[in-house]
Amino acid sequence: MVEAALILKVKLQPYSECLPLGRQCGMQASLSQCSQVAEFCIPLLEMMILLCGGIPFLWNLSGQISGRAGFGPEYEIFQSLVFLLLATLFSAVTGLPWSLYNTFVIEEKHGFNQQTLGFFFKDAIKKFIVTQCILLPVTSLLLYIIKIGGDYFFIYAWLFTLVVSLVLVTIYADYIAPLFDKFIPLPEGELKQQIETMAKSIDFPLTKVYVVEGSKRSSHSNAYFYGFFKNKRIVLFDTLLEDYSALNKEPAGEDGENEETKSKTKNKKQGCKNEEVLAVLGHELGHWKLGHTVKNIIISQMNSFLCFFLFAVLIGQKELFAAFGFYDTQPTLIGLMIIFQFIFSPYNEVLSFCLTVLSRRFEFQADAFAKELGKAKDLYSALIKLNKDNLGFPVSDWIFSMWHYSHPPLLERLQALKDAKQE
Repeated sequence: MVEAALILKVKLQPYSECLPLGRQCGMQASLSQCSQVAEFCIPLLEMMILLCGGIPFLWNLSGQISGRAGFGPEYEIFQSLVFLLLATLFSAVTGLPWSLYNTFVIEEKHGFNQQTLGFFFKDAIKKFIVTQCILLPVTSLLLYIIKIGGDYFFIYAWLFTLVVSLVLVTIYADYIAPLFDKFIPLPEGELKQQIETMAKSIDFPLTKVYVVEGSKRSSHSNAYFYGFFKNKRIVLFDTLLEDYSALNKEPAGEDGENEETKSKTKNKKQGCKNEEVLAVLGHELGHWKLGHTVKNIIISQMNSFLCFFLFAVLIGQKELFAAFGFYDTQPTLIGLMIIFQFIFSPYNEVLSFCLTVLSRRFEFQADAFAKELGKAKDLYSALIKLNKDNLGFPVSDWIFSMWHYSHPPLLERLQALKDAKQE
């Protein structure tokens, strides 16, 4: 143990002035403890549901509710929607304690939470309603396509989900995300001009730059882009911008600008300078320039097609339904749940690991792209600042990180940038 501590100290020595390791260790310990408890309790709950016949019970309850509404057993799609509504409601309720603990214990303890309890529940209810408004119509159409699609229904089902996913990606930031957060165009100024110049230099078809008020929820920071073809947009969290973050400003006086969020401004600088923000965006735009987004979409759709094909092969096996307590009926929605959630579980684990490895490779490539733009020094300092602001621990066991982390540990990324920074 002492030897490991000494090795860690040596590794972190070059970065010790920038990294508040005491707070980071505390944050990492809190997250690890919560994760361990969740990893034990959640599978235990799922096992109890299976052993106690929870799925057939919920399906029969859905049938009773449908019958009272005037829809008999022949209206399978309607019963499926009732089942889905009840299942997602159960999932939301059982997941609530974990979310509350994460927000009001862990995030609160380490200074990230900006929400009140009222804001939290209002937000949770809104998310549930919006989710149902999307999930129920999409599911009903998917089930209908499977019912009428004949022998090649899996092709039509895959095409339908492809269209739905592309539509959701297109409309999310413009119509769904603003239901929860306020998006403001980045004011005219030096930063906006520099972003537009950098985008133009790599032929990125930028149309708008937004700032989202993420500080009303949490002090975590982020940035992303979205859109298809010639209509790309960049979104910056206000917590990413040192000159813009509400957490760097003095608390509001008596006007109480937002009674649902708490003012937790502290005597610290949050976010990055303009040059560092540009370096972070250089990394993000590297994902676009190197085709990472398109590659991820292609991989996702290939996997989706394979899953629907295998579903078409397995859906006729009555033994699968009988194993989960469905002896007399084989509802399509239950078949989707059994095959996608349980039968494909080992495959999903392997796929998840492969995608994690690929994601880490993409991150290094995006860092290298930012380096080619001459942003190595600024990206270097930005990564340290963001790690500090988000209390991320800079190192991790290589086996654990290889399996769990979609992004490489901080020190690995800094080492890759170090030579260019010195140049």
